[in-house]
Amino acid sequence: MEYSLKEGLSYSKEIAVDKNQTASFYGSGCLEVYATPALVALMENAAMNCVQDELPEGFTTVGIEINVKHIKATPVNMKVRAEAVLEKIDRKRLFFKVEAYDEKGKVGEGTHVRYIVNSEEFLSRLK
Repeated sequence: MEYSLKEGLSYSKEIAVDKNQTASFYGSGCLEVYATPALVALMENAAMNCVQDELPEGFTTVGIEINVKHIKATPVNMKVRAEAVLEKIDRKRLFFKVEAYDEKGKVGEGTHVRYIVNSEEFLSRLK
């Protein structure tokens, strides 16, 4: 299968932090601040959306590896933006640089690897 992906593709996604995205809600901490699992999910979402429109119908990507540093806390109601850049393509493996910023500066950075799959075939293997 041929893919029209190109290194350098980028995508950003912005959200406003609410109580459902806090460490106390996730159970990953006790404070009402943006949770690391929520940060990771936002970064993964940016990476997934970076390439989704370039894939043939019936194909998607799944996350297989992530390495993220959560640098700084973000309070509820502040906006957070995740940015993903496709840095390398190795057949079906896609390597991304991911970063996140709130209204005061960088809050996270790392790398993320996604794998291209045929959605139907992938799900059929789970049965």
